[in-house]
Amino acid sequence: MRPAHIALAALVAALWGVNFVVIEVGLDHFPPLLFSALRFLAAALPAVFLVGRPKVAWKWIVGVGLALGVAKFGLLFTGMDLGAPAGLSSLILQIQAVFTALFAFVALGERPGKVKAAGMAVALAGIGVAAVDEGGGGPLVGFVLCIAAAACWGVSNVLTRRASPSDALNFMVWVSVVPILPLLALSLLLEGPDRDLAALRGLDWAGVGVVLYVAWVVTVFGFGAWGWLLRRYPASSVAPFSLLVPVFGMSSAALFLGEGVSPLRWCAAALLVGGVALTSLSRGGGRASTPTAAGSAAVRV
Repeated sequence: MRPAHIALAALVAALWGVNFVVIEVGLDHFPPLLFSALRFLAAALPAVFLVGRPKVAWKWIVGVGLALGVAKFGLLFTGMDLGAPAGLSSLILQIQAVFTALFAFVALGERPGKVKAAGMAVALAGIGVAAVDEGGGGPLVGFVLCIAAAACWGVSNVLTRRASPSDALNFMVWVSVVPILPLLALSLLLEGPDRDLAALRGLDWAGVGVVLYVAWVVTVFGFGAWGWLLRRYPASSVAPFSLLVPVFGMSSAALFLGEGVSPLRWCAAALLVGGVALTSLSRGGGRASTPTAAGSAAVRV
């Protein structure tokens, strides 16, 4: 890769990592499900009028929209709202690579090779260490919801693989349309209209800023840049940069939110990142990941 493109890949990873701090700030302004709905509303409009008609079947757009937008982000934002730290959340979500490999084996018959299986075991050991660390002083419910969010991310990755969209940006913009109404309905039902109205009435520039960051910077720019890199280079050259996301996530959380990183959490990070690297980058067993699948696995944070 050219130095400028390496810098772009690292920049995108940094923006995605810092995103967890921005989400934490956003949760001070909005209930989690409403916040997630606003994120997709801002990402979809006006982009949906600029990317053209959908280029894959609606069943894949709806399926990915529900798995990724409603389930994954609803669980992630709720888990963080219940106390899952931003840095730890950025780390835990990387277990999606293991779930993706497991679901691809079940749904697509992609049998993992020995190296990939070893990577999955190492990553799961990292989750175990993180659970021990979190159980010693953090909210386990939020931790479990983040793991569930990673599992839903794995489902969406497999659905994206099946969809095989020729235009990844067009696909993800249309996917962003799907979660808006379900998330708004869930927010009204579970968080209540009074809480939602209070958040909207109290909207300030900080609240607008966090919504625009997670929608335009993380989703539109981040995904667009990542997809552009994947069109120019093999996925095996671009995908490793996604392993920088938890590094930036934990570092920015420590810097801006004052989150401490215990020795156990560093150990969990080393195991998770190492295991995900083996799981994601191994070519043994099954088909090699397509650029689209590799890109979707890392982009939506």
